[in-house]
Amino acid sequence: MFVRKLVLAGVMTVLAGTSAMACGINARVSVVGNEFPAIQSVGAGAQECSGAEVTTNLTADHQKINVPGMQGNPAEYTSAIIANSSIVALMNENVIRPLDDLVAKHGKDLKKNQLVTIDGKVMAVAFMANAQHLVYRADVLKQIGVEPPKTYEDMLAAAKMIRDKGIMANPVGGAYKAGWNLAQEFNNMFLGMGGSHFKSGSAQPNVNNEAGVKALTMMKSLSEYMNPDFLTHDSNATNAEFRAGNVAIMNMWGSRAATLVTADGVPQEVVDGFAIDGPMTAGGGAIPASTLWWDGWTVAKNISDAEAESTFIAMTHAIRPAILADSDVATQAVWLIDGYKPTPAAVGVFAAAEANTIPYPMLPYMGLLHTALGNELADFMQGKESAEQALADVEAAYVAAAKEKGFL
Repeated sequence: MFVRKLVLAGVMTVLAGTSAMACGINARVSVVGNEFPAIQSVGAGAQECSGAEVTTNLTADHQKINVPGMQGNPAEYTSAIIANSSIVALMNENVIRPLDDLVAKHGKDLKKNQLVTIDGKVMAVAFMANAQHLVYRADVLKQIGVEPPKTYEDMLAAAKMIRDKGIMANPVGGAYKAGWNLAQEFNNMFLGMGGSHFKSGSAQPNVNNEAGVKALTMMKSLSEYMNPDFLTHDSNATNAEFRAGNVAIMNMWGSRAATLVTADGVPQEVVDGFAIDGPMTAGGGAIPASTLWWDGWTVAKNISDAEAESTFIAMTHAIRPAILADSDVATQAVWLIDGYKPTPAAVGVFAAAEANTIPYPMLPYMGLLHTALGNELADFMQGKESAEQALADVEAAYVAAAKEKGFL
């Protein structure tokens, strides 16, 4: 098991000046990761390399397959694109390798703020920052005469006005799909309500309390203004609702919001009304009901040294500063790449950082709690049990899993 301290120095600092690097490789590269646009661009960049095959599997199911895909010997994937939540599982399973030697040999143009250091070893290279924050239709809020919501209570009030005026039936969007997404929305709200996932200094769960009940109560209230099928809606489905003109206010990932209205066929009124703001607070708290994230790439342990070196070269090439010359790519994310100049689409992520948004908990057992939350909260959201019972079920499921893994 590992209890490790993550150091990602100056994650919001982007320095200037570097040169593009050549990309000749001599061994296979196989990448698994999420499928949103910025990561698609990184995958395409890796595939520019010549000399050996470079394949990608970029899918919404990446979290289900990245660990199994790197456990084989040899591993199916030579690199997993991950975030500060999913690297924990890879570390726990000991399937990724330290990168210090490769950084020294091929990573001279990488900046310190990109090197994810755990227990003194570079274990990943970060290329973008992320957070969930407010996305809204400025024209719709103007129509009802309110300012962009600063709190979730404001969002509820605005949603009621939008519905009452007959503008939209279900004006709130939310990535509440049962499983990982629903758990993440709880994490956001729980932290905003002042919660702490674990008892101080231990792996004992600490969600079945006043902050947890308040978080679920707010989520249930918001869901009453969402599409009735909200428990099937991930960020893709939620964005589709916004693009179709069915949603006016939502909490959305910065990595998704940046390209929200650039798709073909989005009505002009949606394009013109599209606006971004920082994350909201909840329950009278001062800390945003959100979490700070980074995305980066790793290199598998159970592959040959030649494959590891080729993977490092290809993935470093994929995040070279030259990719920012493409205006479409430059707006896809808050890049931690040399020469990145923040675009208007980055305002939400920067606002999250400036408001002291709490980073997603980097603990070896957080993934077990996240899974328990995702599995146990849907019944409450459907009105089948109380918030207290749902949270008791979460803690029971987590304790069983944590004992099995040796954390308790």
